[in-house]
Amino acid sequence: MMNYVERARALRPYIVKASAGLTDADALEAVELFPVWNAGTEYAADERIQYGGVLYRVVQAHTSQAGWEPDKTPALFTRVSLDEWPEWVQPTGAQDAYNKGDKVTFEGKRYISLMDGNTYSPAGYPAGWEEQA
Repeated sequence: MMNYVERARALRPYIVKASAGLTDADALEAVELFPVWNAGTEYAADERIQYGGVLYRVVQAHTSQAGWEPDKTPALFTRVSLDEWPEWVQPTGAQDAYNKGDKVTFEGKRYISLMDGNTYSPAGYPAGWEEQA
């Protein structure tokens, strides 16, 4: 008969598989269900992982490396959030650029992107953003 630790280890793959179907709202309530980020791991786009107690979504498929931690590489990871107006983050390329209709907060004001592939801040290219009241 398995002890509790062995049983928990045996169930872990099923828990990880089931957690993939959670909404972001439910996932944020159960961050511990998601695998912890590790270097040398293959990650698929849209997969969710945890790092430092924070839930992240993989932006583009890759094999992780030391120095590419989720909080340091916005080209690879984005923080899972329910915030309708998240803080603007400088995109590193097309994979994490803002698209038409994306909402952000920049320097305390709210903006909506007016174009796809928007890598500029509202201050850097005001024509690419519409300030909201």
